[in-house]
Amino acid sequence: MMTDIEIAQNSELKPIKEVAASIGISEDDIELYGKYKAKLSDECIERFKDKPDGKLILVTAINPTPAGEGKTTVTVGLGQAMSKLGKKAIIALREPSLGPCFGVKGGAAGGGYSQVVPMEDLNLHFTGDFHAITSANNLLAAMIDNHIQQGNELEIDTRQIVWKRCLDMNDRVLRNIVVGLGAKADGYVREDHFVITVASEIMAILCLSNDMNDLKDRLSKIVVAYDIHNKPVTCGQIKAVGAMAALLKDALKPNLIQTLEHSPALVHGGPFANIAHGCNSVRATKAALKIADYVITEAGFGADLGAEKFFDIKCRKAGLKPDAVVLVATIRALKYNGGVAKADLNTENLEALKKGIVNLEKHISNLQLYGVPIVVTLNSFIADTQAEIDFVKQFCEERNCDFALAEVWAKGGEGGKALAEAVLNTIENKESNFRVLYDENDTIVNKINTIATKIYGASHVNISASAQKQIERIESLGYGNLPICMAKNQYSLSDDPTKLGCPKDFEVNIREVYVSAGAGFIVAITGTIMTMPGLPKAPAAYQIDVNDNGVITGLF
Repeated sequence: MMTDIEIAQNSELKPIKEVAASIGISEDDIELYGKYKAKLSDECIERFKDKPDGKLILVTAINPTPAGEGKTTVTVGLGQAMSKLGKKAIIALREPSLGPCFGVKGGAAGGGYSQVVPMEDLNLHFTGDFHAITSANNLLAAMIDNHIQQGNELEIDTRQIVWKRCLDMNDRVLRNIVVGLGAKADGYVREDHFVITVASEIMAILCLSNDMNDLKDRLSKIVVAYDIHNKPVTCGQIKAVGAMAALLKDALKPNLIQTLEHSPALVHGGPFANIAHGCNSVRATKAALKIADYVITEAGFGADLGAEKFFDIKCRKAGLKPDAVVLVATIRALKYNGGVAKADLNTENLEALKKGIVNLEKHISNLQLYGVPIVVTLNSFIADTQAEIDFVKQFCEERNCDFALAEVWAKGGEGGKALAEAVLNTIENKESNFRVLYDENDTIVNKINTIATKIYGASHVNISASAQKQIERIESLGYGNLPICMAKNQYSLSDDPTKLGCPKDFEVNIREVYVSAGAGFIVAITGTIMTMPGLPKAPAAYQIDVNDNGVITGLF
């Protein structure tokens, strides 16, 4: 059996201009990055702006487990299946971060016969968007320190610089550092920090901006520090906006690639959902909705993180109204939630399935809060038994969810036809009455409590004394009426990754709260979550190489 990367490398790609032509985009509308990658030009997006919107379908999942769920694989397979059924469809995905590629998660191109390609390019550098974001972030950091060095006209309190440098790599030793050591000309000595690029506010801003004017306006609002009078200092005051926008000019344009079956895919932006808002760019999603009749997008990790932020941040801010949600699960993952060891997941175990399906049940009930009809799909594994599949099917249908088996890893679009038909049936016969979870004008504490109790199922929220002071300052400065971006581990509904299934009577602990004024949300950090991950004991980088023929191996 071939690995994912071998399947991708043995596929025959079409020139990207032919893929573009299949959805009505001319060669003049795209900017080529080699033969198989392109960006949509600003003129292309403008040309489609008056077209009616297609239907928006979100793909989300239960909490991730070592057993595997395959959310991106299902997203790609569903897009391919829509094409096989004669529908004009586009998938809209996030770009992978280099950190997980070399860390533990691996690539993010899908799997088996439901992948986007060229997968090596996608997972390694792609069109340079993340490098542009990193450079813009660090230009701002350099200009802050230079402003202080050159006389500090804005009276920045060097103990209250909140802007952090970033790097698109898992590097734990950069979480807390000291800068400015050396001579007087080397700057002021102070504590500094790094976050991974996907957690940078610049990433969130790029993904939430409609156009260049919106991007520049958001950049100008970034709070980078506080002055000696405890007033916020912004990126606009540092005079960095124009130069940052110049670095981000091309990164703002959505990327067009293809699936293994030559279906179009817009892949743009890549914030993590456990430490950021977890959705691809608004610009790519809106462009796809104008170009295609059906747009299949995904949100990161489980529905408690990605879907909640997709609805409460992205849809709220961009005015999007999803028509259906696909909730991905696997028999293996549900049994893992029921207490079965990873080594024993291939054995039929209905008792463990009944115990672990509470995780799926919680995600179904959460999604129903948003008023969008749900299709549950099981990403098929060869060891799944008919009895196990039938149990999950009945369980979902009893909760007013359509159900379909997805065999997209092994069969590509052909294996996703049943899912595509279920989604089309749901869109045609069930009305979407989309609504957000909370009023953004509520207090910060109430909004945090709403997410923690209604979505996670927490009995109580503990807010540390320092976080409470941060909340009070945010509200006093007029930023309190923004949605909340919760930074939480992805493995559990709680902030404790060891609590599987659907934990009860637990508390969520908020240790830090800060405003991302440019992005337009407030970040609440729970538990021990880190915005700069570290590498595992045996990182995926050990397996990655280039052979004598120049072919990359071991990437996925």
